[in-house]
Amino acid sequence: MRRLAVAAMVAAPFAAFPLAGAVAQPLNLSGGGPVEVTATDGIEWRQNEQVVVARGNAKAVRDGVTVDAARLIARYRPRGGAAAQAAQQQEGGDSPLSGGEIWRLEAEGDVRISTDTDKAQGDRAVYDMDQAVMVLTGRDLRLATPNDTITARDSLEYWSQRRMAVARGAAKVVTSDNRQITADTLVAYFLENAPAVQPAAARSPAPGPAVRVPGGAPAAAPGAARRVPGEGSKLDRVEVFGNVEIRTETEVVRGDRAVYSPVTGMARVLGNVRITRGQNQLQGQEAIVNLRTGISRLVSAPGQRVQGLVLPSSGQENAPAGGGQPSGAARPAQPSQVPSQGRTR
Repeated sequence: MRRLAVAAMVAAPFAAFPLAGAVAQPLNLSGGGPVEVTATDGIEWRQNEQVVVARGNAKAVRDGVTVDAARLIARYRPRGGAAAQAAQQQEGGDSPLSGGEIWRLEAEGDVRISTDTDKAQGDRAVYDMDQAVMVLTGRDLRLATPNDTITARDSLEYWSQRRMAVARGAAKVVTSDNRQITADTLVAYFLENAPAVQPAAARSPAPGPAVRVPGGAPAAAPGAARRVPGEGSKLDRVEVFGNVEIRTETEVVRGDRAVYSPVTGMARVLGNVRITRGQNQLQGQEAIVNLRTGISRLVSAPGQRVQGLVLPSSGQENAPAGGGQPSGAARPAQPSQVPSQGRTR
């Protein structure tokens, strides 16, 4: 096993944010401090190119963030001024430690980036220290937190200082209670402080009788405590664009774009909206989806009508979205229930 302590990185450290009983640590590599690199097939220092290459089960560790890959490439540059002179005197000799700073880290082959709480994976990762952004490409792209998982087909970006992730191509976010939102492009914004998970005794009981969803498990029985969707989530809001699809236990909502707040459990869907429950379908230009109740409702705009296909014989489990209102009679959502397209709280 070859081992090398590589130069300190630049940029201000990104504050970790607490999460429901534990401190969540983001996948941030841009803070200060050395990076320890190990590899089984050797570490090569190309002084003229200002590159350090580690091969074979390569691993880079810095302040609780670990990068595992088949090969790691660290690109560094000289530091100027008194900081560089002090580093040279302290380390002694000519090495990556003598007054250098890493500005780019590349990982190739079965890449895994992890902390105690968060994990990301892909075939290739590039971390730009100046921008504090990591870009994952390849197969099975995934970013997982304790409560939510984001996947993508084309690329997955993680902007640590902006607390933002961007998924491109068949993007999807899946919550811990199996709510799913998919779209062509997904932008997720993370909270600095996630809301605490309520004790089971403090949770509100599930209203109404238990209803069995076709093809799924029965809903909670009357009076049973249930966890609120989004409870304890690190996500502040999720904005999705293109071929949007939101799935709950009973409904599928499709549209052109949407914004979803895990904190409130509400989603606003806009453009060519279609709500499907069983064989019933409603159509319009705007809908409000309450993921806490599993109920979606079309919002009629002035001068526009909503349309619906309702099959009464399909049974109670296939009742039309929005509580069984006929087409054209959807009630506008109350302003307090509609999350704005900006930040929701």
